Amino acid sequence: MIRYNLLLSLLLTGLSAFLPGTFKTAQLKYARVKSAYQDKEESVKALFTTRKLDLSQSHLFIRAFKQEGLLEVWAKHPQQTTYQLVITYPVCASSGVLGPKRYGGDGQVPEGFYYIDRFNPQSNFHLSLGINYPNESDRILGEKANLGGDIFIHGSCVTIGCLPLTDDKIKELYIMTVEARSNGQSRIPVHIFPAKLTEANLNRLKQEYSTEPTLLNFWQQLKTGYAQFEASKQIPTIIVDAKGIYQYK
Repeated sequence: MIRYNLLLSLLLTGLSAFLPGTFKTAQLKYARVKSAYQDKEESVKALFTTRKLDLSQSHLFIRAFKQEGLLEVWAKHPQQTTYQLVITYPVCASSGVLGPKRYGGDGQVPEGFYYIDRFNPQSNFHLSLGINYPNESDRILGEKANLGGDIFIHGSCVTIGCLPLTDDKIKELYIMTVEARSNGQSRIPVHIFPAKLTEANLNRLKQEYSTEPTLLNFWQQLKTGYAQFEASKQIPTIIVDAKGIYQYK
């Protein structure tokens, strides 16, 4: 009976993480999160209101562009199908070059299709949001014995492979993501591109990287996902095949 009660308690504890508001309540126990809400909640709410959105009833989508040094935050009501742009943040520092991350220690910011997989309210960089690198494609195409990890969107303005926004701006994004998670969005998509993959930009990249066909083929895969969202403002359904190639449904 004792063992049964213990298992039941653990099960209920795990399920509680998915109850509305519970995640936010847990996050607000941390001093930096509480301070972020005190400093920024009203301005973030106002930002959403100007877009005719309700912060407490929104799901998010994040896009980052390495060459432009920009991070976009898109949002929608859970019952809507299309996203609208809420705000664009400058990424205040960068490392590596254009191209995907393929092994630990290469200094690269990943490229591809990811989601936020963890929240760190006690980060060395104020607050941070973990990205699920390596994803399925990375595990197939990368250096399997040394893929690396711990890629974050975070505060401060230093980086080795991450996306820093400054302490001030990470407060805003952290609030948005906590609210989205509390609104039932278990996976907040994060798409990272080498650049805005317009036809003109892709043609320019083809000229600059003409001796790297593997890289260009990879960017062409990303271009399809980029273009589908640009056309519909809906996140495409993306899968990874046995060769690590992104495919779209």
